[in-house]
Amino acid sequence: MGEIGELEPKSIFKYFEEISAIPRPSRQTKALSDYLLQFAEDHEFNAKRDEAGNVMIFVPATSERENFPTVMLHSHMDMECARSNDSHHDFSKDPLRLSCIDDTIIARGTTMGAESGIGIAYCLALISDKRLPHPPLEVVFTADEKVGRLGVAALDMSIFKARYLINLNGHKEGTFLVSAAGSLIGTITAPVKYRQSTGEAYKIVVSGFHGGHSGRDIDKYYGNANIIMGRLLHFLGDRLPFEIISLQGGLMRNAIPRDADCQVLIPSDYTSSFEGLIQEFEATIRNEYRANENNIMIYCDFLGRQERQVLYQKTQERVIFLLNTVPDGVQKVSQEQATRGIPETSVNFGIMRIDEKEFTLEATVRSSISSAKYALSDKLRYLSETIGGHYSESADWPAWEYREDSVLTHILSEVYKNKTGKKASLWGMHEGSECSVFFQKIPGIDIISMGPDIQNVNTLTEQLSVLSAGTIYPVLRETLKRIKE
Repeated sequence: MGEIGELEPKSIFKYFEEISAIPRPSRQTKALSDYLLQFAEDHEFNAKRDEAGNVMIFVPATSERENFPTVMLHSHMDMECARSNDSHHDFSKDPLRLSCIDDTIIARGTTMGAESGIGIAYCLALISDKRLPHPPLEVVFTADEKVGRLGVAALDMSIFKARYLINLNGHKEGTFLVSAAGSLIGTITAPVKYRQSTGEAYKIVVSGFHGGHSGRDIDKYYGNANIIMGRLLHFLGDRLPFEIISLQGGLMRNAIPRDADCQVLIPSDYTSSFEGLIQEFEATIRNEYRANENNIMIYCDFLGRQERQVLYQKTQERVIFLLNTVPDGVQKVSQEQATRGIPETSVNFGIMRIDEKEFTLEATVRSSISSAKYALSDKLRYLSETIGGHYSESADWPAWEYREDSVLTHILSEVYKNKTGKKASLWGMHEGSECSVFFQKIPGIDIISMGPDIQNVNTLTEQLSVLSAGTIYPVLRETLKRIKE
């Protein structure tokens, strides 16, 4: 063993060190799965690897616990792979270079994959502990979590008997994850028609918004540049005539758009008032978002007199109508006692495009309540059909709904308090989770996600707390002892 494997408790850190020596980027986890299968063989456990690369290890109950409810332990295998500019690390073949400084484990020059690495290490330490009394265990290691959670989506859940699931990919000690949002992509398309026109051409730019992830950052109420552009076009339309040439905004479905732009034609008599209206609107939006946006820029560039293809008036009205009536941002905040104040339901229109045939809006719809997600999606459908457009759903991901009657949450919270003297807190996230698939496909399963303190997860400054990692292990051992009913 090296430096890391000598840390206490050795039962965890020797596995963490071995795992960190095995390359495991997404879609390249075979070496790690071979290691896990060999581990199972060495300990005489039944195990299998499916076509998606997932590994399952089945551990019999210890004496007199054969009839206790089955518990699943879960971690994904792959890691986020990034390196510093001066690093020559090859994630397909090189081991991670770990160091321990005081209480902190780091990887030199790269990300560390600590959430999955320590999660796998916990699983192996627990099932190799011959002194630990426990119920039947199903230990699941999923592949390709970082690239769309492909492994868990392909996993055959019919083979499992688990009534409880402990996911070990958390990264804040004492904070237990108890729910996660489901999501889908809702796409609105509306037919467009063009005609030839001549006028003074301008490019309008809405930019400088903060942006961010449509799950993690939606509750920060940053401006959506696509929606703001829709407001600006409505504002202009009430004050002067113009014709839309082009319209676009946003880069990614799951990102809050930072920028949008539009080209228009206006009559010559309106150029001075047009430029003044743009300035007026910019001042209005700056004032509205003064608390959370500090770099807003809304301006226009004169492109000269041009003859261009522009939208028919009725088509333009439909486009502006959509942009001003679609819901935007957080729609409802959770009122559950454990997750109060966390976004429950939201929508983000991440992409806006127009071409020669269609105007397109793509939205990420999220909710931790499945029925609310579909209700919001139906609202988008009704809006698009009202104007003669089309609506479609794709990339539908299930929600992991909070269970107030969770036995597992009660046991873990009590054990954590007894072991540490600290009260655990519960948390729900407004993003997707692998746990959602288990929740959907194993009816009635009781789930919690937990882990030690990991700072700056998935970045080059990732840090795993040795003390916290050691604190979590006896909590897990005691929890497995306590699950009896």
